[in-house]
Amino acid sequence: MSFTQSHLLGIEPLHPAGITTILDLADQYVDLNRQANKHADALAGLTQINMFFENSTRTQASFELAGKRLGADVMNMAMQASSIKKGETLIDTALTLNAMHPDLLVVRHPHSGAVDLLAQKVNCAVLNAGDGRHEHPTQALLDALTIRRAKGRLHRLSIAICGDIAHSRVARSNIILLGKMENRVRLVGPPTLMPSGISEFGVEVFDDMREGLRDVDVVMMLRLQRERMDGGFIPSEREYFHRFGLDAEKLSHAKADAIVMHPGPMNRGVEIDGTIADDINRSVIQEQVEMGVAVRMAAMDLLARNLRARRAAEKEVTV
Repeated sequence: MSFTQSHLLGIEPLHPAGITTILDLADQYVDLNRQANKHADALAGLTQINMFFENSTRTQASFELAGKRLGADVMNMAMQASSIKKGETLIDTALTLNAMHPDLLVVRHPHSGAVDLLAQKVNCAVLNAGDGRHEHPTQALLDALTIRRAKGRLHRLSIAICGDIAHSRVARSNIILLGKMENRVRLVGPPTLMPSGISEFGVEVFDDMREGLRDVDVVMMLRLQRERMDGGFIPSEREYFHRFGLDAEKLSHAKADAIVMHPGPMNRGVEIDGTIADDINRSVIQEQVEMGVAVRMAAMDLLARNLRARRAAEKEVTV
């Protein structure tokens, strides 16, 4: 098996073969999820704890559904009202979790690196559901699966990622993944929303939407993340939509069969025109949601296999 990771903390440590392994298994779970009986037993007997230090509806629901469909005992910890608010450190939280003997820990945290720190302290497999501005690996994987199913391949495509690049962990994970799979990645947005040192990622940068979308195969729009902004990054939402919001005229510069993506939640009339978002011939936004459950099922399945193998090996050593 090409996926040998103990945790899924980011895309950066993954090799192309490991990415393909996850996507191939996720394809199988797409088929399962479309059946009347959607349940499997890959996680039977295992405990999954979801810890979301940031509010999330879509990602948390997707992970919860994925775990339950694979037979895990799933618990959601209400971190907004947890002991963290009372002064408990992340290390103490990890020690508490170890006493509960979880097998899979899904974590979203507002600070980059916090999930990695937890992974070093807990005795289970950890999945990063988004940490600060660092990474959001399962979002990039579900985007990759959506692209592969729509285009028939995941290499040598021209892909434009548009909008708030500076504050987006989704953008970072996608840039890394798409680069590993030999795609041409363009970043499109105002200079105020481009991170410093972005050229080191081997991407092309545009501040003109029409030029950036010219002849691309995929248009990936991003949400304006105002909760991460501490200044005036754009003059107004109206001006932003005029220059960088996706509408029919701007989309016409992409290839005629280009697909439109958005990780959600969408701000209609800010990042994307509602008619484009709902265009069944171009938009794959709902498909992304569907692929999210399948990808998270695949990731947890593979991590659980590695966890069981590791525990079996440790048991043999102690006997």
